[in-house]
Amino acid sequence: MKLNVVILCVLFTLSQQAASPEKCVCELNHSQRVFPHDKLQAAESNVTYCNSRITPQKTKELESLLLGLERRLEQLHKDMSILEAEDDGQLYGVLSLYIIENEMVEIKQLVDKLNSTTLGHKHLTADTLLQLDDLNKEMDDLQTFDSMGVVKARVRIKHLTANIDICRATVNSTVAPTQPSYGTCPYGHLLNVTGPRVYTAGEYPGSYPFGAWGRDPKPDAGKRNWYWMVILTSSNIYAHYVRFYSSLSALIIGVSTPGNVLIHSSNPTTNTIQGPNVVLYGEALYYNCYNKDAVCRFNLTSKAVTTLQLPKGTRYNSKANFCWLEDCYSYTDLDLATDESGVWVIYTTTQDFGNLVLSKVEMGQEMMLGQTWHTSVYKKSATNTFMACGILYATRFVSKSIEEIFYSFDTATGKESFNLGIFINKMSSNIQSLNYSPVDQMLHAYSDSKLVSYKVLFG
Repeated sequence: MKLNVVILCVLFTLSQQAASPEKCVCELNHSQRVFPHDKLQAAESNVTYCNSRITPQKTKELESLLLGLERRLEQLHKDMSILEAEDDGQLYGVLSLYIIENEMVEIKQLVDKLNSTTLGHKHLTADTLLQLDDLNKEMDDLQTFDSMGVVKARVRIKHLTANIDICRATVNSTVAPTQPSYGTCPYGHLLNVTGPRVYTAGEYPGSYPFGAWGRDPKPDAGKRNWYWMVILTSSNIYAHYVRFYSSLSALIIGVSTPGNVLIHSSNPTTNTIQGPNVVLYGEALYYNCYNKDAVCRFNLTSKAVTTLQLPKGTRYNSKANFCWLEDCYSYTDLDLATDESGVWVIYTTTQDFGNLVLSKVEMGQEMMLGQTWHTSVYKKSATNTFMACGILYATRFVSKSIEEIFYSFDTATGKESFNLGIFINKMSSNIQSLNYSPVDQMLHAYSDSKLVSYKVLFG
């Protein structure tokens, strides 16, 4: 009886195993270590965090504080001189003392903020260096795990994904426009304007309040360091020559070795200069022709003048000036500007109801009006315009010591911005003309007969 039971149990076991012949269990012994994806993600997060903390804004913040401190110290020195002049031997001017006391408090606040900012940047640098050391160690450690090429595979996948996106964009894109794009800038967007870097009364201190100065972005050989200046010598409206200086030092001390290049012996007359908005590009002077709604080009070599007629309805002869609340700058209907790509003209027409119009001046034996953009900013709400990397910038009067770059128009995208909030510290109440120099990324301002330049910061 017992024997029968054993045989039945064995048969039952065999039948159970034979019922699932397709099932198989394998044991895998892997000699490689498991790749630590969590460590790689942590390293990528740390890199992103470092990039977010170390930004150009940190440098901009320090430079702004230093500039503010410099200006306050200069003002304190002036006020101290006034206070000394008020000394009658026993008493000082009480009002001046209050002013100086307030200035000292503001200077102390600036110094405290500068110290705290510098200390914060020092700690940030130290922390970042430690994090970089840790990241280097972690990456070295991660490389030992990458025997199966996980990181390389991720890089390849990212490249493939980017290529797929490019292909999709190419397939879905429309035909490229025949007109060139002027908005490409190797420096990035305009972030700030610092300075002044140059501040001089020039060759004619206190005389000729209207004019312009700057550098040729495309000079002839041997003239890379030259500067030019145009002063309105007749009624603060007209000029008939351009004056050259062989270096910045010569400009500051007022020694013009090359001297004047005359457009005409009479002033004013046909095709001489009207208004302060003048630029030099490629050994040619561009300006508003006398008594015309047109751009004149004076070739410095041949002494020939060619003209470019602007569209019908263009305002001229001081009918569409740059303005601020209390005053306007006479005969600023047309503004000429240069940047990395060439020459531009900014104006307004009756069809645009006083809004700024921007056109590219296409150069050749005969000038032509190239692509044109219509903006939403009212001409008389601005005090100046300039171009940088295909972007139009407009300024407005804030106070006698501050001018604001408040507006931009990107010719590549058509995007407008009305709240840039970039401030220029003025050395005089008015800026009659403003030219950007792509040679050294400087803004050259002609300000109540003074020559002032500012450094443009991109990023």
